[in-house]
Amino acid sequence: MVEIPGSELLSTTLHIISQSLLLPVVAFLLLFMAYAVINFGEFMAEYSSRVRVNSKDLKNMINTFPDKNEEEISSLISEMRLNRAHIEIIKELCEEECKDLKMVESHARNLIEREELRLEKTLEKTDFVTRLGPTLGLMGTLIPMGPGLAALGAGDIHSLANAIIIAFDTTVVGLAAGGICYVISKVRRRWYEEQMSTLDVLMESVLEALKKC
Repeated sequence: MVEIPGSELLSTTLHIISQSLLLPVVAFLLLFMAYAVINFGEFMAEYSSRVRVNSKDLKNMINTFPDKNEEEISSLISEMRLNRAHIEIIKELCEEECKDLKMVESHARNLIEREELRLEKTLEKTDFVTRLGPTLGLMGTLIPMGPGLAALGAGDIHSLANAIIIAFDTTVVGLAAGGICYVISKVRRRWYEEQMSTLDVLMESVLEALKKC
């Protein structure tokens, strides 16, 4: 068989690059798993402190805003059972010094967009691990299998066994980290959609009340 010039050099280069990636892959998988476990604890804490607002409670809140001025609305919001971040957002809107309604509406949209961006950044982190965890797990599976198969050809069963152990371990860790973060992202996204829906309704009601002041 005729050997293509430079093919051995290219194969050697690919092998070196591939094997040099094993340690970074394992390190990132460990970091992802640690992050998933820590984030799961934060997720459970968030669940226990989560404020749920049903349609009846929301309607009662809205009905308290008409004929109220900025100070009264701000005081009412502070006493309501709402997400702490959303209370601060509505209070910030009520403290707006500008009396131009167009400017107040623009400020309200900016506050909502800022909150959406904050929540999206929270979801981006777990989404990142969800996508990249299994990918690194697959890389951790394939990288040691090359030397493992070469060891099998040479009759070195011990090296093959070590390669298979590394391959399986990285796969499990990658899938576990990705799975945990997937569940967290999925549930949080539903929570945040409900929260933003409630915030939108409250902000609209506050704006309507401010227009009548």
